[in-house]
Amino acid sequence: MTPVPAGRGEDGVPSLAGAAGVAALHRYGPHERQVAELHLPAARRTDGVAVLVHGGFWRPGAADGSRTYDRRLQDHVAADLLAAGVPVWLVEYRAVGRGGGWPTTLEDAAAALDLLVDVAPAAGLDAARAVVVGHSAGGHLAGWSAARDALPEGAPGASPRLHPLAVVAQAGVLDLVAGHAADLGGGAVAGLLGGSPEEVPERYAQASPAALVPAAAPVLSVTGDRDDVVPPDQGERYAEAARAAGADDVRVALVPGEDHFSQLDPSSRCWALVRAEVLSRLGA
Repeated sequence: MTPVPAGRGEDGVPSLAGAAGVAALHRYGPHERQVAELHLPAARRTDGVAVLVHGGFWRPGAADGSRTYDRRLQDHVAADLLAAGVPVWLVEYRAVGRGGGWPTTLEDAAAALDLLVDVAPAAGLDAARAVVVGHSAGGHLAGWSAARDALPEGAPGASPRLHPLAVVAQAGVLDLVAGHAADLGGGAVAGLLGGSPEEVPERYAQASPAALVPAAAPVLSVTGDRDDVVPPDQGERYAEAARAAGADDVRVALVPGEDHFSQLDPSSRCWALVRAEVLSRLGA
């Protein structure tokens, strides 16, 4: 697919303002949110890629219209990785109520991830060395990305082309059944999947990372102990299920004194753990 300059988002908002390097926008569909941005650092230290997936409970923005939930949420941490010499693939997807939901949000995430396989070679990158990092609902999609090989034929996201080297879930919603029971985001899980686990059990089985263990890649879950948006038990439940299924490379980190949005602050301890994991996995 033909890239277009990505110095500014399609809404006119500066993209990664102040970050040195080269950026391009790639489309995987006709909708304005069916895009991904490739950012190349001025001084590259790896041919691997950090794939960043934003959160927002799969919604387009705050209910009162005060805030948009899109890939711009990840700009600060993306810029931090670029400064460390790491290329960044910044993923967008259709949100619930704006063309998303079941199955399109999952299909979009899969398509955006798989598009990297086509884009990477021309940029001198190796898509086989992709670490997928996601925050909150993006953590769900990141965890799910490592389990797509386990999906049945015909399921959204089945037959993946991109196989993550590793996954980092930043306060990820990794157990959708438990997330629904806890009413995370005020019904956000049912909003994504179109019903409860009792009403659409097959959707939970195909969309919840905890139902698709063991993942095909190492998984690190990072959560602040003051997170009251996506509580730490999400990572703990996922790890328990993964280990019971035979996973030997799933880890949980609980960071004292930090909350849900600390994850998006490059100066936070949560991000320090995520950044260290990405640099270690990519040899940067």
